[in-house]
Amino acid sequence: MTDPRNAPFGAVLLADVARATDVDPDYPDATDGEGAGARDFHLVRRHFDIRAFGVNGITGNTGDEMVEPHDERDDEQNLTDGHEELFAVMSGHAVFTVDGVDVDAPAGTLVFVRDPALVRSARATADGTAILAIGGRAGAPFAVSRWERAWFP
Repeated sequence: MTDPRNAPFGAVLLADVARATDVDPDYPDATDGEGAGARDFHLVRRHFDIRAFGVNGITGNTGDEMVEPHDERDDEQNLTDGHEELFAVMSGHAVFTVDGVDVDAPAGTLVFVRDPALVRSARATADGTAILAIGGRAGAPFAVSRWERAWFP
């Protein structure tokens, strides 16, 4: 197959997209044990060299922290950019917590967080859970996020 970074289109199984710790074993995200029973963080934007929006995938099993508690305020120290985020539960089941409110999210659920200041997180409640996380800054041209530039130049 053609290199997905410059092909006019592409398709890949999420499991075949490089994980953050495959690229940088010292990546400090909440991925302790990644690849050994904990959730896996897949670098989808980087895989396809998407230049219009940020997108990554997370896979895990029952009890795994899929989305670490975080906000997306425009904060250089925390490597965040003021993004809105959309989470699509592709398989399995998760419970999101957004601003202290639990959101039950079986496969097919979309969870949208408009306010970058709200703390959001998710935990898998079923084996084989996969979430696609899409984000960007409202009203601004796309730029690779601070955390990605810092960890995966």
